[in-house]
Amino acid sequence: MASVRLTIPAVTRPPTKNRHLLTLAVGWAVSRALMLWLLVHDDFPLLGGGGVAREVQRLYFRWYGVLTQGAFPVDDKLWQYPPGAGPVLLSPALLPPLTYFEAFVALTLATDALILIALTRAGRRPGRSLRGAAYWTAGLPLLLQVPLARYDVQVTALAVISLLTLSRSPRACGAFAALGALVKVWPALVLVGLPRGRTTRSAWTSATVTATAALAVLAVAFSDPFSFLRQQGGRGVQIESFGGTALALATRAGWEGRVRYQYGAMEFVGPYVSSVAALSLGLTVVAFGLLLLWRVRARHWTEATPFDAALTAVLLFTITSRVISPQYMVWLLGLAAVCLTSRHTSQRPVAWLLLAATAVTSVDYPAMYAEVIGCTWTGVAVMVVRNGLLAAAAITSFVRLWRATRPAAIPHPSPPASVASLPERELSVP
Repeated sequence: MASVRLTIPAVTRPPTKNRHLLTLAVGWAVSRALMLWLLVHDDFPLLGGGGVAREVQRLYFRWYGVLTQGAFPVDDKLWQYPPGAGPVLLSPALLPPLTYFEAFVALTLATDALILIALTRAGRRPGRSLRGAAYWTAGLPLLLQVPLARYDVQVTALAVISLLTLSRSPRACGAFAALGALVKVWPALVLVGLPRGRTTRSAWTSATVTATAALAVLAVAFSDPFSFLRQQGGRGVQIESFGGTALALATRAGWEGRVRYQYGAMEFVGPYVSSVAALSLGLTVVAFGLLLLWRVRARHWTEATPFDAALTAVLLFTITSRVISPQYMVWLLGLAAVCLTSRHTSQRPVAWLLLAATAVTSVDYPAMYAEVIGCTWTGVAVMVVRNGLLAAAAITSFVRLWRATRPAAIPHPSPPASVASLPERELSVP
């Protein structure tokens, strides 16, 4: 009797890359669902008592009403944003079935997903890494629900796409950077590390043309597009900045200043505040000088150098700013994620420091913001730790960027050997 042999097909596992992509997708979906849950329960005391969502529901929506009339909020001291912010705040009108708040959050999530897709595509190229996509997926939820109720994710998307398009089109890189700078000024810094020569000229020319054209369109569409400059000039020292931390420590030593809500933030008022603000501006100039010195002295460029330089530049300008809001961490997370898409980046330790600083930022706001406002020892300690991590990240970032781009040591050529020292067989004539 003939035997019957059953053949069971082998179970094949999906390729490793596909498993990684699936993990990223699931991780993004689960973490963003948690962020949405936190936003829905925003009225919990530890989640800000409704303060996080209120900025979109009231402030952004109020500006939306003015912008729909073809004007910027000229008389509103809280309006401190470049004219490119107008279209972003008007964008929820693209989803008419939803309320303004719902549409804003939906578009923010869509932009968040776009960043993940861009980082994933960049990470799948030969010689690249998916670490950047994983970093963004895991890092953003450390800020709890805050990123969903601010438009910094949209700005970060423009900066991220600008850097990731550099290898294929310097013109596109410059155009996206210019659009980002028109929404919030800092994306212009992503152009600081472009390779010298044709790439830099092409990107900066494109940025200039794009910015000029966009400003012309905005000037036609809206009145008073530069009204934000008046409000920016009047800003003081925000409590979460480095200067604010110094003043908070001074209050524990008897300084007579106090905290007051003005220009859309909790700021210090009192003696010496103007001096601290002036010092911050002076340090910003020093930071610009350091970047210029690096640019002049740098000799060795890799594919990661523009990414690393962008992160360094934004870090230096962040720690010297008079204002450091919690959502600023979104910018730094996005740029660190871009760095991690390259295996040649010098910024891996900086990325870890930024994750730690982001986690502490969520303790600062919204969890313990009342302590920070009250300048209690607990609130001061939180800010010292957070800003200490940011300072360590900025210093480490600049030092590692400097070392990675300095000229490689060229060995001195050895003197030619004399005829007498050559082996005898090399002197023989056949």
